[in-house]
Amino acid sequence: MALDGIVINNLVSDLTNTLVGGRINKIAQPEKDELLLTIKNNREQYRLLISASASLPLMYLTNDNKQSPMTAPNFCMLLRKHLNSAKIMSITQPGLERIVNFEIEHLNELGDVCTKHLIVEIMGKHSNIIFCDDQKVIIDSIKHISSLVSRVREVLPGRPYFIPHTMDKLDPLTLTAEQFETVTLAKPMAVQKAIYSTLTGFSPVIAAELCHRASIDADVSTAALSENERLHLYTQLAHLIEDIHTKNYVPNIVYDKNTPVEFASVPLSCYNGLTEKKFDTISPVLETYYADKNTITRIKQKSVDLRKIITNALERNHKKYDLQLKQLSDTEKRDKYRIYGEMINTYGYGLEEGAKELCCLNYYTNEDIKIPLDPTLTPGENAKKYFDRYNKLKRTFEALTTQTAETKEEITHLDQIHTSLSFAQNEDDLVEIKEELMEFGYMKRRYLGKKAGKKLKITSKPFHYISSDGYHMYVGKNNYQNEELTFKFATGNDWWFHAKGIPGSHVVVKSEGDELPDRTFEEAGRLAAHYSKANDAEKVEIDYTQRKNVKKPSGGKPGFVVYYTNYSLMIEPDITGITKVE
Repeated sequence: MALDGIVINNLVSDLTNTLVGGRINKIAQPEKDELLLTIKNNREQYRLLISASASLPLMYLTNDNKQSPMTAPNFCMLLRKHLNSAKIMSITQPGLERIVNFEIEHLNELGDVCTKHLIVEIMGKHSNIIFCDDQKVIIDSIKHISSLVSRVREVLPGRPYFIPHTMDKLDPLTLTAEQFETVTLAKPMAVQKAIYSTLTGFSPVIAAELCHRASIDADVSTAALSENERLHLYTQLAHLIEDIHTKNYVPNIVYDKNTPVEFASVPLSCYNGLTEKKFDTISPVLETYYADKNTITRIKQKSVDLRKIITNALERNHKKYDLQLKQLSDTEKRDKYRIYGEMINTYGYGLEEGAKELCCLNYYTNEDIKIPLDPTLTPGENAKKYFDRYNKLKRTFEALTTQTAETKEEITHLDQIHTSLSFAQNEDDLVEIKEELMEFGYMKRRYLGKKAGKKLKITSKPFHYISSDGYHMYVGKNNYQNEELTFKFATGNDWWFHAKGIPGSHVVVKSEGDELPDRTFEEAGRLAAHYSKANDAEKVEIDYTQRKNVKKPSGGKPGFVVYYTNYSLMIEPDITGITKVE
């Protein structure tokens, strides 16, 4: 979700506690629509990242620095001229608008104290960073908006700054019960939409959360609400507004497994069943959420081509496999032709010339059968004809049996690679997958000239977890890592886990010669279930055995194993609470 007015209010509160009274030490503009301010306050140094990006506008405190261009942009130079060593006097938010106003005090060329305003508008594609004087007249902005771009408001030097009121919304901080009844609930639409379309700073997520707290279906029409439901809804809204007034915030991120789904400054009970991670302040929430989102998005984009190659190869092999199975089923009648030939050789001596069929006893089943004959051929020639059919189908059966096994193995291999893609967390993880695709001919290896003989540098490593009982558990991200973990890293008495009959990671638990506790077995099983193709199932069957019982078949592809002595358990693919080593 984008930053709503409540998150901005939380952010303003945190920034006020941290930055007010501090002085701006450095000003950088790493991107054309981004500022990085370094502020010193109470003998501490803070970095404030402000982005007016149309796709990802945000603002938060961060420890990370960013490289600046060799030549500073004009807007950055202007801010340096006015705001270097300037003091932050206040940080405010008008109502619950997605606007933050930094009031800054500095000395001009004559040594007189002057006041300036750095206004950050976090409004999606309309986001901007605007620098104004003490009369709120625009000095400059990171984006210039002319009348040709917006008829509502020009953002140009010399123009007065004002907040555009493009929508007639109510301020939740001063909202009365009567206004909520006569304006918000009077709109003929779904309750959720009525809330976020009439109250400033309320996002669809917060509107849905209010409905959930009031035990109301968010999609039900406002007209369908009873008097008690209306009262209960307003009561929940009043509680939320009270939390905003008292700054009673609970910054959090909601995760679906390891994927960040939503963030907010208030608890999101509407995401029942998902994992909620709480933070002390809102800045790490924003940094973590957007970093995770950006990482996942970037990896998905980077893996699009690989995913397409694997998907196309899977479709091709599935079609080939279906055709081979059909052809294989056609060979099932081969023994019938052999029996026909044998019966003709046994009983054909009494046939009349030009006979069209032979009726005889099948001595294999003690049943009478009728065998069609070609009347233009002799009994011997008819028998040979059936034996030729039998031999042809026999050869086809033998060839297809081998081919279908090979095709099935290739499908399993591709399925495993496809599953590995979902475990990739950075570009290094994709390198091994790409290398495997090239090794087995699914991708062409690019000519690297003199570098062609050099070995590819692999920096990706398996996932590393520690069980509640202190045992180290390792999870392969792809087939190469599975192979390495099982046959080179693990020793004979270590324990090996894998989802039964489906693509997934090898999980190795280093036993250190000990007898593992039941809890460690369960946690390793949960890891094997989570890092498998069935990680969205309620329960997954896991096979586990000691490493010495796991063998690699001759000529098998990377990560392919066989084992005949094993135990099994049914476990949920939830790895919440298992400690991961970064």
